[in-house]
Amino acid sequence: MSEAPEPLKVAIVDDEELARRGLRRDLAAHPSFRVVAECKDGFEAVRVAAEEKPDLMLLDIQMPRLDGFEVLGLIDPSIAVIFVTAHDEHAVKAFEVNAVDYLLKPVDPERLRQALERARERIRRREPMPVEALTRAARPSGVPLSRILVRDGPKVHVLPVEGVDYIEAQDDYLAVHVAGKSHLKQQPIGELEAALDPARFARIHRSYLLNLDRLDRIELYAKDSRIAILKDGTRLPLSRAGHQRLKELL
Repeated sequence: MSEAPEPLKVAIVDDEELARRGLRRDLAAHPSFRVVAECKDGFEAVRVAAEEKPDLMLLDIQMPRLDGFEVLGLIDPSIAVIFVTAHDEHAVKAFEVNAVDYLLKPVDPERLRQALERARERIRRREPMPVEALTRAARPSGVPLSRILVRDGPKVHVLPVEGVDYIEAQDDYLAVHVAGKSHLKQQPIGELEAALDPARFARIHRSYLLNLDRLDRIELYAKDSRIAILKDGTRLPLSRAGHQRLKELL
């Protein structure tokens, strides 16, 4: 006789204790799911995702400090996520377009059962969450990114964009340079460029995004070749297209 499979590990993330308690109570009716952590904010959720490696996260959207979409961008995309939200038409549309499950507060137990079954199927198929599409859909149109979030193991660095000197593509990662320090983030440079204010950040080379406030001067490096010199003395390559872009912006 085969043994029953191990219950799937669940983390509950909500800044309201009453909401966490209600979800834990409702999950008790589903013994094939086991709550391994409760988190009261997004920073705790990122730490738990790294340390506990849950199979599923029930993730509130409206939270202080880090919202649910920001958490999604910082955790392993193999973790299945069911979003929990007060009625938010913009968010709900993003979920429906991207076939991601969500629960409206107050959570209906039958709706939770259905969402758990769909989450189990996503986990079985090892289907990753559509992180990029969801975070892009969640950001209000025309509103540029105000901060860059970088996960460092279980910790999260919050980098205000005005403090960023430049961003450098390194294979599958980005190095976000701030005051002499470098923070590695796994994200395509084009995706981050699209989220930043084009009046503040310019793509000066296929591998470099520059905060225009940090530019000191442009120098001729060789025939038809130029470099950007920052106020701290950093020298960055400048492509022809990047040079043209700077001339248009400055």
